[in-house]
Amino acid sequence: MTTPQPATTAQDSAPGKGGGHGMALLVLASCQLMVVLDITIVNIALPHIQSDLGFSTTTLSWVVSAYTLTFGGLLLLGGRAGDILGRRRVFIFGVLLFVLASLLGGLAQNSGQLLGARALQGVGGAIASPTSLALITTTFKEGPERNRAFGVFAAVSAGGGAIGLLAGGVLVEWLDWRWVLFVNVPIGLLIAAATPRFIKESERHPGNFDVLGALTSTLGMASLVYGFIRAGQDGWRDPLTLASFAAAVILLSLFITVERRSKQPITPLHMFADRNRAGTYGIMLCLAAAMFGMFFFLTLFVQNVLGFSPIQAGVAFLPVSAVIAIGAGLASQLLPRYGPKPFMVTGALLAAAGLGWLTMTDVDSTYAGSILGPMLVFSLGMGMLFVSLTLMALSRVPVHESGAASGLLNATQQVGGSLGLSILVTVSGAATTRELNQQIPAFLAQASPAERLRFERSGQLPPPWSYEVLTAGVSAAFVAAAIFAVVAAVIALFAIKVRADDLERLKGGGGMPAP
Repeated sequence: MTTPQPATTAQDSAPGKGGGHGMALLVLASCQLMVVLDITIVNIALPHIQSDLGFSTTTLSWVVSAYTLTFGGLLLLGGRAGDILGRRRVFIFGVLLFVLASLLGGLAQNSGQLLGARALQGVGGAIASPTSLALITTTFKEGPERNRAFGVFAAVSAGGGAIGLLAGGVLVEWLDWRWVLFVNVPIGLLIAAATPRFIKESERHPGNFDVLGALTSTLGMASLVYGFIRAGQDGWRDPLTLASFAAAVILLSLFITVERRSKQPITPLHMFADRNRAGTYGIMLCLAAAMFGMFFFLTLFVQNVLGFSPIQAGVAFLPVSAVIAIGAGLASQLLPRYGPKPFMVTGALLAAAGLGWLTMTDVDSTYAGSILGPMLVFSLGMGMLFVSLTLMALSRVPVHESGAASGLLNATQQVGGSLGLSILVTVSGAATTRELNQQIPAFLAQASPAERLRFERSGQLPPPWSYEVLTAGVSAAFVAAAIFAVVAAVIALFAIKVRADDLERLKGGGGMPAP
């Protein structure tokens, strides 16, 4: 039996040199917003990046993947670094690295420079993001105060994607695509300057860095994601596809072996012994896949089928952020009374219902009639889920492991999103191919000689046939995303078990031994 340790507690003194908890939360939430929105802010700019730096259609996807894979893969090491070196100093270093990478990306003159900068941005985000979440646990007292802080943090984490789409549209249309990266520079510098004043340094815990574990997990997940992307492009029997999956199995198996033998692993496997925490990670994995898919495919649909401009597309997603904030606020207020499980189950079912509704999208759909309603249902469920999942993942975690626990939660979100999106793209690609085989004869039967010649040269169907092809792929992707959300609901219903003393902790009724 493990000797009980004190539960995670807030620091006794006020943060930093003055200020207050409100400013500390503003600093931490601002950093999380900057890191999270960078995942989506470049989406609107991709066509401009492609034409300016000469990306091919295939390599263009890595502008997004280079960030999400390094971000998700190194989050565990970033959380561990905060535990060992002190969270405030590691947080500042991560923010400054993110700023430097953003500046280099904005100045990039070729595709290689941009991809390198995007990967470096992911490293900076992987250091700053889990450290900011861990700093909440040591800055805010357990109970209602920490619940409110987690509510704000969860709303920012969940809504940052939609805000990034809007910001990307504005910056690209009014300035230049490079500003989707340059905008991080002044924001990051302000965060780094404010941190020493409003946030106090955490206690340092001696230890070692599990570099081999970080490398095997990152490379293993990158191989797995690449395998799915390659399968969608070149088929499941392609030698490189099979080699990628084989490499993923070997690297991830090695990762588990390394973690089992390491005295100080970046992923303490005993965390998964707690059924609530293991279930939480499983739910996050599924829901991140669904959320990434919704943003990705709806962005394609509203711009390519509905004809929205970049700014219009960004505005179309603003209700997502508002409703996620409402859902997170509602959950944070009612959690002490009902516990997190009802919000996990209800939230996952709402997300599944919204995605199921979106499967009915066709070429005659409108934003107000077919997109807005299901998007709001989905967002309300996600708002409820994120605050509940955040609290459950860090429940009963000792202070010296809070960085690793928060890093694992964030890693699950990013890796789940990257892996899930690659699966959804594969499903969408198969549906698109089937629809394309049906639309080509219909097009050729009606096309003029000039239209046939353009099709032979480009291989691209013109509207309205291209709309039918894209919509078929989008609908198929939403079917798979809805399945992910249903699996999350099942996990929440059968794996999560909230005890009476858990509710007492949420009400601030005293500490509880950590496992």
